[in-house]
Amino acid sequence: MINLKTDIEIAHEVTLKPIREIASQLNIQEENLEYFGKYKAKMELDTIGNPNGKFILVTSTNPTPYGEGKTTVTIGLNDALCKLGKKSIATLREPSLGPVFGIKGGATGGGYAQVVPMEDINLHFTGDIHAVTACNNLLCAIIDNHIFQGNTLNIDSDTIQVSRCLDINDRALRNVELLGKHKRKETFVISTASEIMAILCLSENLMDLKKNLKHILVAYTKDNQPIYVADLQAEEALTILLKDAIKPNLVQSLEHNPIFIHGGPFANIAHGCSSIIADQLALSIADYVVTEAGFGTDLGAFKFMDIKCRKMNTSPDLVIINTTIRSLKYNGENELEKGICNLQAHIDMMKQMNTNLLICLNHFATDTDLEIAYVKNYVEQQGLPFAICDAFAKGSEGAIPLAQKVIELCKQNNTFHFPYSLDIPIIKKIECILKQFYQAAEIIIPENIQNEISKLEKIGYHNLPICVAKTQYSISDDAKLLGYPHHHTIHITGIKVAAGAGFIIVYLGNIMTMPGLSANPAYLHMTIDSDKNIKGLY
Repeated sequence: MINLKTDIEIAHEVTLKPIREIASQLNIQEENLEYFGKYKAKMELDTIGNPNGKFILVTSTNPTPYGEGKTTVTIGLNDALCKLGKKSIATLREPSLGPVFGIKGGATGGGYAQVVPMEDINLHFTGDIHAVTACNNLLCAIIDNHIFQGNTLNIDSDTIQVSRCLDINDRALRNVELLGKHKRKETFVISTASEIMAILCLSENLMDLKKNLKHILVAYTKDNQPIYVADLQAEEALTILLKDAIKPNLVQSLEHNPIFIHGGPFANIAHGCSSIIADQLALSIADYVVTEAGFGTDLGAFKFMDIKCRKMNTSPDLVIINTTIRSLKYNGENELEKGICNLQAHIDMMKQMNTNLLICLNHFATDTDLEIAYVKNYVEQQGLPFAICDAFAKGSEGAIPLAQKVIELCKQNNTFHFPYSLDIPIIKKIECILKQFYQAAEIIIPENIQNEISKLEKIGYHNLPICVAKTQYSISDDAKLLGYPHHHTIHITGIKVAAGAGFIIVYLGNIMTMPGLSANPAYLHMTIDSDKNIKGLY
């Protein structure tokens, strides 16, 4: 039976527990909580214990424009593990206002596998993304003010590396002109794509955050020497704006199980993972930690392993590749048998880095028994475990079979490999990702980008990992090249070092760092009444 209730209606039917009760389940003392109303809190803990929990990553095949339910699966699995008597915590990213009001909607799960209060989390939450926006734009103002006040650092304004940001989809801000004494062109990015957001998520504590902010490359001098935040003496002011945002946020699921939500970098234009500090805290106090990485394995999961795991000095005990009949049909021009190759693409990709895999089918009410049997048979023929998750319709009960498989598989040894050595040249790392993992036959690199790669190596950035910015709809750089493309050509359209975050961003194809609203955006269907009841948010 198809459930006709909306996500927000389901969320409003549940009586939430005070957040102090959720914290007490984790033995977090009340003096370590900073309350944001009754149901949200930040956690301030001076020390984090040894990370002993099992680390479970939920990733996906290439999605449709509406997403394939990784967050729903993550929340449902966490609820099911808790129902089975396990001490489990889910760690998620914070929703961005861009997609909330755009086509994709919110990011708090769906149906009976949600994190609540969903409208608070999907909207301003505890203000972390706003703090990132303010911090980033303060840095931009500092740079422009330095130039206005005499430019003692000899900054070449044509080489400024930091763009202003806003947490709204606004295509009009992709190209703007700053007026005044020193006119120049500017390109806004969405806040979740900013380097400040990446730094927040990849820092271990406040002092580590300050150190990383200090290393942001802001521009070059007119004689081509790098200029950093430290040269502007701006790191203290920037850190002050993020002093609260560095603290992880605690909320609950519909079934009153703990969820950490902290940080929100996009995976198609940033590194796509929740914060290190939230994960480390969760791993130190729980037996199981379920986290998700944005979009498919080619984006979020790859960066989780290549960037985040290097920073954390850890690796996942199990990788769950989530898929749906809908996404496989989407990848096969509405033919499941033709689109199943997309699942194969993501299996092949993950096998190169992680041997302990579980394939999960996120169940939709429209799935037929024949379709489910086809996918199950395909997976089992490859010798891989398979489970169905029906948490959207049934909550934790619908994820019990998945949780049982997870408990079993977490007892197995896992072999983990980084995709490449950091010691090899930048161009070799790029070739490894694009040819070995994305199956490209040819890579087009314009001369100006080749020169920029040489410059980055010359000033000491040869040993950083690569963060690929590209479409989420294909393992290639072309959103229309679905399924499992082989022997295609990939075009590199830009390169930039995020020195504070500790990676190099490589832009592929026509990737936008400031999304736009669609013709039928989500905001058109939202209402609020005199009692502040919101409808249409999903």
